[in-house]
Amino acid sequence: MTDDAGPPTFDAGSPAQMRALAHPMRHRILAALREDGATVSQLSHRLRTNKGNAAHHVKVLVAAGLVRRGPRRTVRGGTEQYYVRVAPRIRISPGEDGVVTRAMLATMAEEIPTDDDHLLNHRRLRLTARQAEALADYLDRLVNELESANRREREYGVVVGVWPTTRR
Repeated sequence: MTDDAGPPTFDAGSPAQMRALAHPMRHRILAALREDGATVSQLSHRLRTNKGNAAHHVKVLVAAGLVRRGPRRTVRGGTEQYYVRVAPRIRISPGEDGVVTRAMLATMAEEIPTDDDHLLNHRRLRLTARQAEALADYLDRLVNELESANRREREYGVVVGVWPTTRR
């Protein structure tokens, strides 16, 4: 089931969007809304939470304009409402005092396995502002131009970031 997902990138920055993105569960929901969308029941199953919790957070994301109602489907006499992201990519700012960044990183930390079946490399480099901008652009293009494999393949999380540290 697919639906027009709108523009490839959506810039989230309104106060309502920042408040919505300040909760880790909402980041989990955005990640769980694959290109074909999902129902509240599917989300609750994927995220191992109850339907009421999933429904509440979906409602907040819809009100903030980050998720929209997608297609409906009739099943066994009932109607399933699918929800889809407003765009395949949602670009976010850190939020006030970095609250959105912390929520997103908390969500990612839960996903990283505790075994050695992952690569996580954190480095600090001394770069000029021009080098940092070029590196960020290169990494963004690398990740976003990589073609996704078919649905039978394992899904991997990819974190890409370049930021100035507070230490000098």
